[in-house]
Amino acid sequence: MTATDYEPTLTAEERALLPSDDDVRHYAEHGWYLSGKVFTDDEVDALAAAAQRYYDGERDRRLPVRPPKLAYWEQSLGPVQRHNDYVHHEHDGLGAILRKPLLGAVAARLAQADEIRVFQSTLIYKPPISGEPSNIVPWHFDKHYWASSSSEKMLTAFIPFHDCGEEMGTITMVDGSHRWKEIGADDTVVRHFADRDRSQLEEMLAENAAYNGAEIRKIPMVIPKGHVSFHHCRTYHGSGPNVSGRPRQAISLHLQDGENAWREYPLSDGTLAAYNHDVLVRRTHDGRPDYADPDYCPVIWRHRAQQGG
Repeated sequence: MTATDYEPTLTAEERALLPSDDDVRHYAEHGWYLSGKVFTDDEVDALAAAAQRYYDGERDRRLPVRPPKLAYWEQSLGPVQRHNDYVHHEHDGLGAILRKPLLGAVAARLAQADEIRVFQSTLIYKPPISGEPSNIVPWHFDKHYWASSSSEKMLTAFIPFHDCGEEMGTITMVDGSHRWKEIGADDTVVRHFADRDRSQLEEMLAENAAYNGAEIRKIPMVIPKGHVSFHHCRTYHGSGPNVSGRPRQAISLHLQDGENAWREYPLSDGTLAAYNHDVLVRRTHDGRPDYADPDYCPVIWRHRAQQGG
């Protein structure tokens, strides 16, 4: 796939922001990528303003049912780290900016995919409380929670609303960990990190590194405003406390390639691994949850040949 294959709607300036061949090789080797300035300052400020309206209660629509593992901070939960899923669906001001074609084109280049759809969006607010336990995000990788997804190309775009460095508890990658062979995994890995023991997750990271003969090399993502950090669905990552004195605000936009679909993934108790989408999205002709449902998983980039043009 070359730069000339992308949608002609990208401007020359946007095309210049697509990952180079060297960038794509770096992502394949290291499992992460820091983009150029994908969003203008005005777009980032609009995201921040829309997020505040969201926190103030503004919604364009609500989820018809509450999925079983929904992250959904409300005022009653207090000054903990906030996570709110499906903000691209519930709030048009957030959703419109998150569907920027350039963002999808960058993701498609990294994943070497013809199509990129939203999988999930999570609005995050890390309060400036250095001792707040919820501010520490332990080491994990996202594919554990996406066992019902068939793709190994899924990736996440981490989009802060400001310059984001180590003092804010920025997202931190374990370099190259997406290429490790995994040991010691059992059914518990499909549970969210907030529902698991942090020391167990630290131990799992160490055991997997040792099994692969790998050094645990932690790379904090220092992200200027408007830039985006991308990581592979099997890249271990986490984040530390926010000691900056200012809230760390961001959206984690989880992305799926066009070939991703629901798959049957049995657990040891005889049940199937599930994702929150499964109670929301439409069904395919054979009754499976449709992870291409445009109401929840809109396309943000598609190779022009697939659009008949």
